[in-house]
Amino acid sequence: MNTLLETSYTFPKQQDYYKGKVREVYYLEDHVLVMIATDRLSAFDVVLPKGIPFKGQILNQIATKMMDATADIVPNWLIATPDPNVAIGHQCEPFKVEMVIRGYLSGHAAREYKSGKRYICGVGMPEGLKENDKFTQPIITPTTKAAMGDHDADISREDILAKGIVSEADYAILEKYTFALFHRGTEIAAKRGLILVDTKYEFGKTADGTIVLIDEIHTPDSSRYFYEEGYQERQDKNEPQKQLSKEFVRQWLISKGFQGQEGQQVPEMTEAYCQSVSERYIELYEKITGETFVKVASKQIDKRIESNVVAYLSNKS
Repeated sequence: MNTLLETSYTFPKQQDYYKGKVREVYYLEDHVLVMIATDRLSAFDVVLPKGIPFKGQILNQIATKMMDATADIVPNWLIATPDPNVAIGHQCEPFKVEMVIRGYLSGHAAREYKSGKRYICGVGMPEGLKENDKFTQPIITPTTKAAMGDHDADISREDILAKGIVSEADYAILEKYTFALFHRGTEIAAKRGLILVDTKYEFGKTADGTIVLIDEIHTPDSSRYFYEEGYQERQDKNEPQKQLSKEFVRQWLISKGFQGQEGQQVPEMTEAYCQSVSERYIELYEKITGETFVKVASKQIDKRIESNVVAYLSNKS
């Protein structure tokens, strides 16, 4: 398996570099950044030891397609995609919160609910729900934007404003954009026979002060999808939902006794397991985009990326 686990470039006009959990960002002059989607896989805020073939390409291509599909309702950071693993865009000052929005009681919210909690991030959840039931209206449950190696933490709208993390005027825009994006994402998913269950959005300000959507959207790393067909029947029978998301990775880790807690050991990731994860990511790509996934040659991925990015930057200069 040939996967892209890390990069080390020096691009023209490069000023700085940042390594995230699964993406690497190169900051250039003129408020431009190059974001590279690696094949690293993270779960429970832990980067797992092995890469997933084609994962970076899949995430980047879904995200950029979704940016294009929502650009009419929310401005975004994207300028160009010179390589299947690369997005080039406007450098922004990120807001220090992630806007998580949930249409259904699933994942983290379901685990909190099962433990007896009826409030999450200051938002009430009604009695009588069971896992994967639909909320009457989508709810926003923000998290703090954690530093590398730390866990994101739930936070309420009230605390965000009280602590001055985001101004009230800016937060109102973030909420408006989050609801609009989730509505559009729900419509796109429905056309493909999917339900957009929950997702997260990140925002930042450009050099001129414009609030824009940044990072990825509607990918299996940032979103949870159910198959619409059979959803209600499975709920009525108290059966697990058929889903397309990274949740299957989390459940596999949980079954092996790993939830990212101190002292826990990441289970062995065999080549067969990594291949199976890749196939699940490809399935989501094809389902959500309605297009056949085309695998780009994966030999010397790092050299291919460097060549394509340098060529693009040279043409722009």
